[in-house]
Amino acid sequence: MTDTIDGAALLNEVEAFHRRFNVFPTEAAYVAVALWDAHAHLIDCFETTPRIAFLSPEPGSGKSRALEIVELLTPRPVATVSASANALYRLVDSAEGLPTVLFDEVDTIFGPKAGADEALRGFLNAGYRRIGGALRCVGEGSNQNAQVFNSYCAVAMAGLGSLPDTVLTRSVIVRMRKRAPNEKVEPYRQRVHEKLGHALRDRLAKWADGVRDRVAGAWPEMPEGVTDRPADVWEPLLAVADAVGGDWPERARTACLELISAAHDNDEASLGVRLLTDLRDRVFCGIDRMPTAAIIECLLRMDDAPWGDLDDKPINARSLARLLGQYVTPANKPIKPRGIRTPSGFPKGYYAEDLTDAWTRYCPPHPGESATSATSATPQVSGGESVADTATAIRHTHAETATPAALTG
Repeated sequence: MTDTIDGAALLNEVEAFHRRFNVFPTEAAYVAVALWDAHAHLIDCFETTPRIAFLSPEPGSGKSRALEIVELLTPRPVATVSASANALYRLVDSAEGLPTVLFDEVDTIFGPKAGADEALRGFLNAGYRRIGGALRCVGEGSNQNAQVFNSYCAVAMAGLGSLPDTVLTRSVIVRMRKRAPNEKVEPYRQRVHEKLGHALRDRLAKWADGVRDRVAGAWPEMPEGVTDRPADVWEPLLAVADAVGGDWPERARTACLELISAAHDNDEASLGVRLLTDLRDRVFCGIDRMPTAAIIECLLRMDDAPWGDLDDKPINARSLARLLGQYVTPANKPIKPRGIRTPSGFPKGYYAEDLTDAWTRYCPPHPGESATSATSATPQVSGGESVADTATAIRHTHAETATPAALTG
């Protein structure tokens, strides 16, 4: 009887099996991977299926081994290091039951030396949601008919570096590392351990058959603050955790918050968001207006920022205007430089009031201590104060951050 399977005990065994051969960076990663294995057996119950991505900056970090263990535990696995989007659409559409696609060396497809594979990216993005698919012409010669190919299936990936943003946001990210000297794993031998993994896989399948109806109607409670795309990604895993029971519902929600936070910490914000955030936290810092020249000088002094090398040249007034012009003011007008009246002239610059809407909508929460050091090094103009007067005061107080005379004109 399928209803006699203890789901919590079974998932504990799945987690323990991973621990024999995989060293993941955090406890949360073990929880997420075990839940992901189980979710693959229930994929028809969900509206979305999160991708899981094992990524690392260097080879030899255990990514491929992680995929090998996932392959043993998931239904109808298909492992590949190279596949066309059309082949994958046909695989998913014709398979007897949805496959679990395992992509190794995915950096060869999306890495900086590979060039973008838009068709494959489309497959991964569309197949994340059950209604996703592709319209293709099939037939011979002039006898062609349009046909929609399904792409909804579970996908696990492993590779160096990162992935396109549209794929990353649909994924649970496990950032692998080389094992430390004190981190030991059991040597994996396929002919020995494959049978053990398949036995666990078959028990997962039986357990899934016993809870399928309950999971299909589930609406798991999301941790506070988890909404939008992250909620779509984690909903199937939390539904599995609730169906499993034991301490898995609590562990799953803890892992959810931890891995979402880690993903945000590691993701590189778009250039526009980075600019907005730097302007808020390291340039304006509460000042109501600044000339363009002063803003650029501040940006170029940030050694940890990309502003000194945008397309092989430093940011200038034109590129600053182009980047900010993508966003709008509270009045829904594109952000543009405006004149700033000062005793020494009428330079073009930007007003904080024009940036506030974009800051609120796009920037991460304000770090409470951002203003102190930046303010002391920033040529600021408030009210009718001139850039020259402010820069002079700064020179007397902080000689090492003196503003060049070019900014005072």
